Amino acid sequence: MPATQKALLLPQKHGEFVVGNTPSYTPGPGELLIKVHAAALNPLDWKIQKYGIYVEEFPAILGQDIAGEVEEVGEGVTDFKKGDRVFRQALFSSRTNGFQQYTIGPASSTAKIPANISFDEAATLPVVLSAAYVGLYGGPTFGQGKTPPVTQEGQGEYAGQPIAILGGGTSVGQVAIQLARLSGFSPIIATASLKHAEALKSLGATAVFDRKLSSAELSAEIAKVTTGKSLNVVFDTVGLPVTQQTAVDIVAPGGAVSVVLPPDASVKIPDDKTVYQVLSLLTLPPNTKLLEALYHDHVTTWLEKGILKPNRVEILPNGLAGIPDGFKKLENDQVSRAKLVARPQETV
Repeated sequence: MPATQKALLLPQKHGEFVVGNTPSYTPGPGELLIKVHAAALNPLDWKIQKYGIYVEEFPAILGQDIAGEVEEVGEGVTDFKKGDRVFRQALFSSRTNGFQQYTIGPASSTAKIPANISFDEAATLPVVLSAAYVGLYGGPTFGQGKTPPVTQEGQGEYAGQPIAILGGGTSVGQVAIQLARLSGFSPIIATASLKHAEALKSLGATAVFDRKLSSAELSAEIAKVTTGKSLNVVFDTVGLPVTQQTAVDIVAPGGAVSVVLPPDASVKIPDDKTVYQVLSLLTLPPNTKLLEALYHDHVTTWLEKGILKPNRVEILPNGLAGIPDGFKKLENDQVSRAKLVARPQETV
């Protein structure tokens, strides 16, 4: 292990990203040192840089989606060994983040990558999987508290109960559709650009409606496929004020909405409807146990069996140096139904 490694650094608040050298890490008790082969980009990354939010210690390393191989195990780790292919969600600290050649993470929330999944594919999952999982099964603060589909009883528990997922073509939306199918929800209603309809149906959506429909138009279409059943579960994976309001409008009285961004001040929420803002950080106490069980005990099998499919991948060139151009594509809304992935080991 070299004494230093390459990382994409944010030198200061609102600064420009630069590739530089940082000291290498040593895993502590219960931790893994991971050689990062793939790291996916998220919109939050460029927003941190542009708006100066969330991060206060600089230079900072970002990147929440990580896939690679175990380089070294810390004291007490018995379920992983050097060379294991793994993926994980970062803990929102430079030491654990992914835009670097090596990173640290707790073994308790790390998943093994099955043979049928590449590093690039695995890197598309952690943040969006956590968001979708917490939004549906987290509780009581950040999600709807549904029974996770991790037991035979839990899988299919919500058979015959409709769900609507706004933004089915987003990375979170695609995972939410697959989780809804595993939980038995039916029908599974999604909104998206209609060019993605067949792809979303292959993931489990039973009806896909144009994302440009008004609340009233969407409610009318939903009524045709729910055949009198109340729509009590809605997940807005887009988070714009217009989609948040649509989600609130279409959910039945007594129902709940999960939203991926804070509810906008303009959104009118009646007293008989509940809105949960999804916060899927592993370090938040309500999420820790839920997500550790997901990653450590269940997601590998789901991927191996094809129950859960990763997002489409678009590889960025030049390793870590290609990430800033990827951020520009995300900011300019030039990415559709795919995740941008960088390969840190290809950094010159």
